[in-house]
Amino acid sequence: MKTVEILKIKKDEILQLQEIGRRTFYETFSESNTEENMKDYLGKGFSIDKLTTELNDIKAEFYFAKIDQEIIGYLKLNFGESQTEIKDDKALEIERIYVLKEFHGKKVGQILYNKAIEIAKQKNADYVWLGVWEENQRAINFYKKNGFVEFDKHIFKLGNDEQTDIMMKLKLT
Repeated sequence: MKTVEILKIKKDEILQLQEIGRRTFYETFSESNTEENMKDYLGKGFSIDKLTTELNDIKAEFYFAKIDQEIIGYLKLNFGESQTEIKDDKALEIERIYVLKEFHGKKVGQILYNKAIEIAKQKNADYVWLGVWEENQRAINFYKKNGFVEFDKHIFKLGNDEQTDIMMKLKLT
């Protein structure tokens, strides 16, 4: 496979972020959720307003995974107060790692994950944490393979459906 580049997303790339965000989320979860709930979440979760707020947040960072200028996945990280739950200055949250289905099994997710760990170490984080849907066994296995352990659960609302996310963490120190 050609070289995967990881590049920080710039504010003027918001439409590309919206497109890859919606596409990868739909590919990942549409088979297990109603069309109505998917449409609701994709509309709200990836609106230009929401993405603009997130891109302007100095305690959040987005990265594209690209091959030959084609966006094939992305990563979103949160620090400090911008973390969705644990507001720990010594932690980093991986909020999203998504890769186009056609690139699953080609180590793109691992490359994005490695970038997250590199940034966590640069920021002197003690640990990295994330939430993953309890029915997304592929992702759970990926994180366990990378040393993450379960420590809690929380509710993720997709449209009108309350789903359980497993919270996982990896100690770095």
